[in-house]
Amino acid sequence: MTTTLELAEALIARRSVTPEDAGCQDLIAQRLRPLGFECELLQHGPEDFRVANLWAIRRGGKPGPTFAFAGHTDVVPPGPLGQWNSDPFVPSHRQGKLYGRGAADMKTSLAAMVVAVEEFVAAQPDHAGAIAFMLTSDEEGPGHDGTVRLVELLQQRGERLDACIVGEPTSVSRLGDMIKNGRRGSLSGRLRVIGVQGHIAYPQLARNPLHELAPALAELIAIEWDRGNEHFPPTSFQISNLHAGTGAGNVIPGEAVVDFNFRFGTESTAEGLKQRVISLLERHGLQYEITWTLSGNPFLTREGSLCTALAGAIQDETGIATELSTSGGTSDGRFIARICPQVVEFGPVNATIHKIDEHVETASVEGLKNIYRRTLERLLATP
Repeated sequence: MTTTLELAEALIARRSVTPEDAGCQDLIAQRLRPLGFECELLQHGPEDFRVANLWAIRRGGKPGPTFAFAGHTDVVPPGPLGQWNSDPFVPSHRQGKLYGRGAADMKTSLAAMVVAVEEFVAAQPDHAGAIAFMLTSDEEGPGHDGTVRLVELLQQRGERLDACIVGEPTSVSRLGDMIKNGRRGSLSGRLRVIGVQGHIAYPQLARNPLHELAPALAELIAIEWDRGNEHFPPTSFQISNLHAGTGAGNVIPGEAVVDFNFRFGTESTAEGLKQRVISLLERHGLQYEITWTLSGNPFLTREGSLCTALAGAIQDETGIATELSTSGGTSDGRFIARICPQVVEFGPVNATIHKIDEHVETASVEGLKNIYRRTLERLLATP
């Protein structure tokens, strides 16, 4: 068994369901300290939802960029245990695959990062620049006290990163076939349209919020918010929930509540989208209340030193010419982009993440470690 696979199994065996870390970060810190890393194991959040965060950094012997690996030690709940073919927190192997909750998302990535750094530092003890780790146990949860807190801490200290790889599972069919070099922003809204409840046989004595909402909703659905660009598709507006009524068939409801979401690229801004929605609601004369939740702004890393180094490492290790993509949901990269001009995500195949019998190809574990190490060599190695 390789060192990387052994560490991946040790991490999977820790039952770190959000926000629990279950000792994963301490295990990683134990591996990093002998390499010369300064490790800070931090706690954030309320007592009933304590989040573990790790900031670790090793400064090399020569000037150069600060490169970070980022990721999360928490996993989603396993779901019905009876549907798993093996205990989700007992790593197991079947037909060339490593099974366990977090195998793909993202404990294999964490193990590969650590061992890649061990190998790189052994070969390059006086490497250029610095290597850092940013880890949290609150990525699968609300994300209020995880990576965002580490970013705030680094901002307070005036520390910036030059490049960062987030170990999210980004590969589609084969290890290395896709890098995420950006993500769309996510803006959610809850709209409460206020009417007057009444008997359905006497509509003149009531005011139906659904009837008033419908034309505005139809217009919101039909709007072209932007046309996207070469990196991002057009902004998407989607309704996720619509609530109204008392449960009785002869009552006009007194209010209607709509939950909706924008996924937007760099052609739009959260504030711009808000203003357009509010202007439309005002034009329709609705009596309403609206609350907004901005999960994250879009970020984009254009082709540069990080994309070039990672793509070259993938090519060297797998022979694949990788694809850059901004598809999918949000990640902690949205926070890291505040202090780092180059943020990408790269990790194993994502086909089984959050599923029953989550797994990765066992053979890909060592390949992932090699890609991370080759990237370090391209960015920080000295002659």
